[in-house]
Amino acid sequence: MKRNFAGALMLSVAVIAANAGAQATAPMKLVKTVTLPGYTGDFDHFAIDRLRGRILVAAEDHATLEIFDLKTGDHVKTINGFGAPHSILIRPSSSNILITDSGKEMTSVLDADTYAKKDTVKLIPGADSAAYDAVANVWYIVTGGKDVDMTTAEIEAINPDTGKKLGEIKFNDNHVEAMALEKNGDRLFINLAQTNKLAVVNRKTMKEIAEWPVPPAKQNAMVAFDEAAKRLYVVCRDPGMVVVMDSDTGKVVSTAPAPLRADDVMMDIATHRLYVPGGQGYMGVYDTSDPNKVKEIAKVTTAPGAKTGILLPDLKIMMLAASPGETKNVAKIMTYKLQ
Repeated sequence: MKRNFAGALMLSVAVIAANAGAQATAPMKLVKTVTLPGYTGDFDHFAIDRLRGRILVAAEDHATLEIFDLKTGDHVKTINGFGAPHSILIRPSSSNILITDSGKEMTSVLDADTYAKKDTVKLIPGADSAAYDAVANVWYIVTGGKDVDMTTAEIEAINPDTGKKLGEIKFNDNHVEAMALEKNGDRLFINLAQTNKLAVVNRKTMKEIAEWPVPPAKQNAMVAFDEAAKRLYVVCRDPGMVVVMDSDTGKVVSTAPAPLRADDVMMDIATHRLYVPGGQGYMGVYDTSDPNKVKEIAKVTTAPGAKTGILLPDLKIMMLAASPGETKNVAKIMTYKLQ
């Protein structure tokens, strides 16, 4: 009995020590929470305005743009006048901010200092996900799709200074999601979630050059790109999974489980870390140092509905938006310190 008791005591001490060590080395630590009572539905994408020291968040279903202080994480103000805002484009050289909007208000052009509406970019309804080519100064925006009762979707390329359309490409897919741009080439990778494929587009010609199936899982929605390693990290929702694909061939080289109801993926190339926030209430953290094997290294408890965010590696900060969704949860913005 004494021996068993001593052994159990030693085991308990070892477990406590191991848990303490794990907590001390957790990849991220919650340092601030700002609640937004009265908000409903989902949040969508973030953007950083370094010049003005602010973080912007699109409150998609609340039809507002939320402004936060970059240094303190405090809520600064709410901007109204949207239908359903999604993606935000902020450029250091421009006094304008652009907001994609899938509502009747269309894509808005705001004054970057006052947030007053200056203009509207008229696109096909359903403007949602977007990606910016800073070298060519072209903003690629997903439009159309099932949310606006269309059986097809498009990527429309615009000049963000003038709002002029520069080109478009149509997909026979009613659920087109996030995309990634190649910096040292002309390719654009875009998730076709309905048909479970990753499309490859030549940005110069706006022609599709390939469609790669994503066989391990369905509802491929998010994508991060490590161009040097030639790896695409495609996040799927059915089931939750990170699918690693060769960016030259489309071959699937590795997979790892991911949280359910994810709506974002963030990558820090320098530290070989991939972050997938899931609406079920945890963040999946992955090691990508081996291009042939993605490895889940942590599951960090966050909050229900915390499925979109922004990663600021230089500041060692991540911010997440916890959406109320269809629950009675209080909306909140959470700031984490990366460790």
